[in-house]
Amino acid sequence: MSPTRIPPIPLRTSRLGHRATSLDALLRLPEPLTAAPSDSPVHHVRVALDTRLRALLSHDPGARIGADVEDVHQMRVSVRRMRAALKAARPLLDAEWSDGLRAELGWLGRSLGPVRDLDVLLPRLRGLAADLPGDDPAAAETLIGALDEEYMLARRDMLTALNAPRYTTLLEQLADAIRLPLPSRSATENRPELVELVRAEYRSLAKAVRKAGENPPDAVLHALRIKGKRLRYTGELAEPALGRPVRRLLSATAGLQEVLGDHQDACVAQDRVRDIVARLHTDITPSVALVAGRMIEREYTRAEHLRTLWWDAWLKVVERAEEL
Repeated sequence: MSPTRIPPIPLRTSRLGHRATSLDALLRLPEPLTAAPSDSPVHHVRVALDTRLRALLSHDPGARIGADVEDVHQMRVSVRRMRAALKAARPLLDAEWSDGLRAELGWLGRSLGPVRDLDVLLPRLRGLAADLPGDDPAAAETLIGALDEEYMLARRDMLTALNAPRYTTLLEQLADAIRLPLPSRSATENRPELVELVRAEYRSLAKAVRKAGENPPDAVLHALRIKGKRLRYTGELAEPALGRPVRRLLSATAGLQEVLGDHQDACVAQDRVRDIVARLHTDITPSVALVAGRMIEREYTRAEHLRTLWWDAWLKVVERAEEL
């Protein structure tokens, strides 16, 4: 399919001389791109970037307001999926262009990350605190209050990034990638098909799992989770062309990610409570120290339970990958 050339997105200038907001840019995007199974792998990448840019922009206003934690989450997911698509498609694309765009998306992801992490952690710790007996929930608020202060600083830094010219420039780069054909490798070079991109990500994950064994350290499980995300996002890139086998693989990979994600959340919660106790140090009371210990113990127990589930989830991924 030959991409249609569309005029650049006009960016209004306000009376104060600022560029248009990302929502203004969204309203000026062309019609959403689509891909048929017969379209080239590079065009499928372009469609994936289009879909994720629209999602990112649609959640931008809500992320700035902060009323719904899902907005920052969806912006971060969009960034990760765009980065994963560019990484998976690196054999197809001009490396300098794709690596540069991935680096800028990485900057945006790091700007969103601390807010999203605390959006997950704070409700988790508040839920633990609510289940504690007697006066323990009040003692737990001392720990949670320290994270509330950190959350405000993280939001300030995130908003600084979203208001920076670097963010606007990144949106323009992504819009260019949607309007025009992607910079790709020479037509004379061998280009892998979409299914080969998915298989390559699966092989990378399978190799890491073999090296890790059934009961690896927490940090290794976290690394496997990241590789699982790459497989899933690459599968999403290929799904319009490959259909049911990839959808089944995506479902199994999502199950693995859920187990490993919950395990990582439990590990992070333990570490963050320990960090707060260390920061408070001499100011901590015996009751707060006791509550911290109880919270850590509960998260440890949950992490150990999840550790017993991940291998079966992985075997389901293996089964589905064999269908490709």
